[in-house]
Amino acid sequence: MPKPILLSVDDDSDVLRAIERDLRSQYGAAYRIIGSDSPTGALDLLKQLKLRNDSVALLLADQRMPGMDGVAFLQEAIGIFPGAKRALLTAYADTNAAISAINHASINYFFLKPWDPPAAHLYPQLDDLLDDWHASYRPTFQGIRVLGTRWSP
Repeated sequence: MPKPILLSVDDDSDVLRAIERDLRSQYGAAYRIIGSDSPTGALDLLKQLKLRNDSVALLLADQRMPGMDGVAFLQEAIGIFPGAKRALLTAYADTNAAISAINHASINYFFLKPWDPPAAHLYPQLDDLLDDWHASYRPTFQGIRVLGTRWSP
């Protein structure tokens, strides 16, 4: 069974690399870590993952991105992977964005940048979100493969 995916979306390449680095160091053994610098590109990627029957456990999106903000991205992503946990990243204490995200995109958590140290400000909350996701996750049935010679018992 392939690893579930943690997808992060941020238009700032330095921040995206930092998110991927922190996610990979803590969750790389159990999850595939994927990053996208474009919300529209991330939506296309999610559609491809859905066609391949991959599982997405977490969507982590920056709020302020050109073309589409994080709330709009998470709203559209709900239709593709409704069971994925959703979190919003922002460098600004924007309460209107948080309220909109909670009401319209059903986010599960709101992170403020910077999250250093991640052991205190990122991993405990993500651990809770991923535990919740695992509790309700039901992998798609892939069939059974029996190995042996044609007439073996």
